[in-house]
Formats: sequence, C-alpha cells, structure tokens
Amino acid sequence: MRHSQTAQTKSISKNNKKRPNISMSPGLRGRLLLSYLIVMAAILSVFGTGVFVFFSRNLYRQLDKKLLTLAQSAAPSFIEVKNRGPKFLNQVEEVPWRDIFNRDQQSLEWFDAQGNLIGSKGIIRLELPPKTGAYNFYQNTNRVPVRTYTISVFRDNTELNQPNLEGFIRASQSIEEIETVKNQLFWVLIIGGMMTLILIGFGGFWLTQKAIEPIEQSFQRLKQFTADASHELRGPLTAIKASVDVMQSHPERIHPKDTKKLTAVASATIQMSQLIEDLLFLARTDRDVSLPMRERTRISLNQILQNQVVLLESFAHKKNIMLKYHAGANVDVFGDKTQLIRLFSNLLENALQYTPSGGQVSLNLSRQNRFALISVRDTGIGIAPEQIPFIFDRFWRADKARSRREGGTGLGLAIAQAIAKSHGGKITVQSQANVGSCFQVRLPVLISIRERLT
Repeated sequence: MRHSQTAQTKSISKNNKKRPNISMSPGLRGRLLLSYLIVMAAILSVFGTGVFVFFSRNLYRQLDKKLLTLAQSAAPSFIEVKNRGPKFLNQVEEVPWRDIFNRDQQSLEWFDAQGNLIGSKGIIRLELPPKTGAYNFYQNTNRVPVRTYTISVFRDNTELNQPNLEGFIRASQSIEEIETVKNQLFWVLIIGGMMTLILIGFGGFWLTQKAIEPIEQSFQRLKQFTADASHELRGPLTAIKASVDVMQSHPERIHPKDTKKLTAVASATIQMSQLIEDLLFLARTDRDVSLPMRERTRISLNQILQNQVVLLESFAHKKNIMLKYHAGANVDVFGDKTQLIRLFSNLLENALQYTPSGGQVSLNLSRQNRFALISVRDTGIGIAPEQIPFIFDRFWRADKARSRREGGTGLGLAIAQAIAKSHGGKITVQSQANVGSCFQVRLPVLISIRERLT
C-alpha cells in the first residue's frame, strides 16, 4: 500500500513536470514589466531630448553663421548708409550683400553709436535697440518669431591708435520655418517614442514571460513538494500518535522513567500534526484552490465572534485578562464558516497569548458602507515599527518581543491573512511596543435586496 502511494506521488510529480501549472500572481509579472517600461521610457526620453536639442541648436547655429556673414558683408557700406541713407540702399546694384540677401525673410538695419536707426532694408521691423550677439525676438506687428545677429562697426583712429565705435549692424531673419521643423521633429519623436514603447511593451511582456517561467516552475514544484510532503507525513504521525495513546492508556506497562519521555513524544506529535495541517492549508491557498460554492454560505459574524469569546473566556480568566466584546452592527457575510472561525480564533488567541496578566483584550464589530470591520485590540507587549511589515510572514517571530509558545507553529497570522484574502478582505495592524496592538479585519458584507435597491 505504501509503495502504491509513493508511486502515485511520483506519477503526479512527473505529470506536473510535463505540464507546469503557472499560477504565480500576475502582479509580479506586471511589476517587472512596469519596471522594464519605465527604464526604457527614461532611456527613450533622454535619447529623444538629446536629439531634439542637438538638432535645434544645429539649425540655429547654421542660421547664426548665415546672419553673421550677411552682417559682415554689409559692414563696408556703413559709411555710405550713414551719409546717403535710403538713396544708397535703393541702388541695389551698388550694395555688396545683394547676392546673399533674401528680402522676403531677412532684413538689415544700421544704427549709429547711440543706437539710433539710420537705415534699414527688408520687411522685418523690430522696435528694439541693437544688442550685440544672437537673440530671438517677436515682431510687434504680427508676432512672427525672428532671429537677430548684431555686430559692432569700428573705425580706426590713427591718432589715438585705437578703434572708435562707429555703430551697429543687425541682420534679422524669420524663423517660422525653423519653428515648424522643430515642431515636426518634436511630434515625430513623441509619436515614434510612443510606438517604440508599445513595441517594447509587447517584447517586454514576452521576455518577462520567458524570464519568469523557470522561477514559476520552481515555485510550483516547491509548493507541490510542501503539499505532498505534508500529506505523506500525516500517516506516520498518526501512527506515532496512536501508538503513544495506546501506551499511555496502559500506564502499568510503562516504566516510570519512560513516562516523561512518552509525554514529550505525544506533545511533539501534536505540535507536528498542527504544523502539517497549517502547511497543507497554506499550500492549498497558494495553489489558488477555490472553495466549492456549497461550502460558502450566509454567515452571521455576530454569532461567530460571540462564540469565540465564550470559548476563550476560561483561558482569559486563567491569565487574569479582561476579554470584552462589543457588536455595533448585525453583519452577515458570504464565506466558509470553518475558515472564518479559524481566522478570528487565531487573532484572539494571539492577542491573549501576548497580553500580560491584568491586561485587556477587546473585540469590536462595526460596519462601514459595504464592509464589516472587526478589530482585535490588546494591551500586550506590542510590536516594534520596523517589525510590522514582517508579522504576516510564515514562521515569523520577533526574537525580543515574542517567544515560541507551546504548540505554536508561527503560522497563525499568515493563515489569518490567507483566509481574509480568500474572502475578499484584508488585515491591517497598528502596534506600539510595550503599549499594545490592534488588528483590524475588513470583510465585504452580504448585501440584502433592500440595500441594493436603495
């Protein structure tokens, strides 16, 4: 019989290996994919910004060279413009800059040393004083963006051996075309980046699937091993417990020196059996084995909590702890009664175990909208803030704050959290060392037809 069971277990494991049940939470894949997309989006943003800035500066750099050449070619005619004014500028054949001047997009302006306009050629008019260097401005008439480049004109003074400022020449050109090209480039980079990010998302999803698959398979094998090992250990432990019970039922056959040993073996067997049951429960929860609908019924939370208080009153009385229960609402939920009893039993026993003599444990039931709030508050030893994120981990115990109690497995809070999640709820905790803790369970209530209509 034992050989048959072993062969069956090997067969199941072999089948699982052929067809791995990939059921790890999709949240892990989502977080990995999101992290990957964030990194790729950051890289694309830096790359796109670099391309846009480089291309824009290159366009302006080329325009500045063109305007500087135009201004320098107009510098020799500064004296003629100053002396003859518009008459000289109208004689197109005499100006040296006529071949590189675009009258539809550019303009040239001559200023004296005080910044007064003495002549201009072109359609661009800027009512601004000259300022050497390259700048962007807007025309006052039609708000067209304009790029200007202003140079200073000097005249040599042979007597003082130093140049004198004669005036300024400002070359201007409309940059509407450059702004249009920049806008087109901007949208090309945005749309191209989004399309690239979408393609990266599909590729990242596939890569994430491939990267996670070996981990998920190992995780599934580990969970399967936990379930199989726990199941296989039940038989030997049951046999040991039965043998010890038989021996303890006939104390006259036991040597007095072996009595304590048998008691220790019985206690260890009970503790191991409880540990195996807890591991089996968590293994089934990890594998997302949902309860059949026939096991889920309408349950009164008031009745469950009241019964738990009655069952634990004697234990609280022995420890000289005041156990109080306050029901602020009549609440029904849809779920498994056995599991909910275990949920609140674990929380209450945990609170009583770690509350010193003379303390108090209070159980409260209330309703908030469509959720039932059950709080278990104690005046016990509490939990340090840095340890709170780990209290629902399996086999967790804070070395300084909590000690292993007789029969404890360290899985009570992990099981309570698993039961709450399986019922669509959650558990939160607030605690302060040497002050006390408060565990709050939030469960969806069963909505009546009248409440749905209202």
